Amino acid sequence: MVDPPWDLLLTVAFVLTGTAGIWILVVCPPSGAETVLHLNHAVMSAAMILMIWVIVSDVAVWAQVALFTVLALALLPALRRASDGARRADLVGHLALNAAMIWMLAAMPLLMADVHPGGLEGHAGHGSAAAIGAAADTPGWAITVNSLFVAVCAAGVVWWLVQAAAVRTHRLPAIGHGLMAGGMGTMLFLLPA
Repeated sequence: MVDPPWDLLLTVAFVLTGTAGIWILVVCPPSGAETVLHLNHAVMSAAMILMIWVIVSDVAVWAQVALFTVLALALLPALRRASDGARRADLVGHLALNAAMIWMLAAMPLLMADVHPGGLEGHAGHGSAAAIGAAADTPGWAITVNSLFVAVCAAGVVWWLVQAAAVRTHRLPAIGHGLMAGGMGTMLFLLPA
């Protein structure tokens, strides 16, 4: 769970990204890899909101890891077929966000090991005073890997905002992707903080 004001700010961000993903899927249904991208964002948004407000069981965490792994694998054929450099970079960005999500889910107990006696119970303690004590016990390599994912998310924000500024139409997807990257990077930053 995330402390105020981050809980509300991140919830609003992920409601917007999820709504954008669903809107695009319903109103102007894409095909192929684009369908996977928008479905991925809708599901990822719901999972991030769940992480903010609810303590989930290990089974739910590993089910999400499996789901986001499958969604990432579904994007690989499109990456191989991409002939344009911007499209390829876009797909690599989406794969990186899936990897960041999988890292967040899998590494949460390690990054917040002492939030509760006996380890992490779900995701409680994001950005809280209790999490500050946990960071002291988190292995350096885990903080380094987490920091790399925060940097990847920040790069994604920049990439998708530049893309949104560069196109004349259909800016919503790029803005949604940038917002998702920003929200995910913020949550990763708050984990061991």
